[in-house]
Amino acid sequence: MNVQQMELTASHPLALPVGVTLDRYIMHRQTAFPYATGELSQLLRDIALAGKIIHREVNRAGLIDLTGGMGVQNIQGESQQKLDMIANIRFSRALKNGGEACAIISEEEEGIIYTGNNHGKYVVAIDPLDGSSNIDVNVSIGTIFSIYRRVTPIGTDPTLDDFLQGGRRQVAAGYILYGSSTIMVYTTGHSVNGFTYDASLGEYILSHPDIHSPANGQIYSCNDGHVEGYETGVQAYLDGCRKKQFTARYIGSLVADFHRNLLKGGIYLYPPTRKAPDGKLRLLYEAFPLAFLAEKAGCLATSGHKAILDIKPTHLHQRTPLYIGAPTMVENLVGMLS
Repeated sequence: MNVQQMELTASHPLALPVGVTLDRYIMHRQTAFPYATGELSQLLRDIALAGKIIHREVNRAGLIDLTGGMGVQNIQGESQQKLDMIANIRFSRALKNGGEACAIISEEEEGIIYTGNNHGKYVVAIDPLDGSSNIDVNVSIGTIFSIYRRVTPIGTDPTLDDFLQGGRRQVAAGYILYGSSTIMVYTTGHSVNGFTYDASLGEYILSHPDIHSPANGQIYSCNDGHVEGYETGVQAYLDGCRKKQFTARYIGSLVADFHRNLLKGGIYLYPPTRKAPDGKLRLLYEAFPLAFLAEKAGCLATSGHKAILDIKPTHLHQRTPLYIGAPTMVENLVGMLS
């Protein structure tokens, strides 16, 4: 950073030029808020570190036999992939060793993971590896995370109350996308910023500052093979998209589909079906963090009848329908639902 850039930063305390490292950005943001004491900043660094490790594992998965299934199912009833378990271990270990999280919940685990750090002020909900069924075919996958300030007394064992506070009580949320490049996108409730990982430097570099999604778009993302099971309003909306010759893009990794639509403008749909009337996506591990980030970037996220962040969570593995993306597209869809 040259002198002119530093002077600009000093006059705009939340502004930093593209090319700043994640560590420097986190440190700068912390100094901009007098009440910050460093614990949240360290948590974000711990998550970023685990993301570097998963980046390495994903990029050599085909060489060291990390692709394929474990032959068992996780708590969600889904086939567990080898990298699912590795990612779960890596993130849990990074958060335990970091010392700031008092407890973790993971999509891969049935209950609370206690870190032994009962003086930690924060709890973390994480989907360690979203879209892991795509590993075998080199398709983008990701990690989704959410951070809450605990509500139970410091020094005591964390409880379910710490995790079931509701989406609007998140203090930070984001994702790491492992694709043609690895990028970490997160918000602490203000702007949304993206950092691309430079493996040659071992650093995340600010590449997408202050992300604002387009208000409208022409991309729709859903599993078209399930369309006959969608409610009539969703079917009608999709018919309208086709008649307008919108572009259908569906990767099958939530993080990848969401990231594309966030940058280019679009809507992601995972409606309820006859087979999954409550929806399939997990409220705490997927919908809450992405909805929190989406709203800060100018998007909307809804279950179809209620804003995602206004849903009251009742258990750790609760599911929900999800419609998320450009506000005009989401509003048009909601207007067609009964």
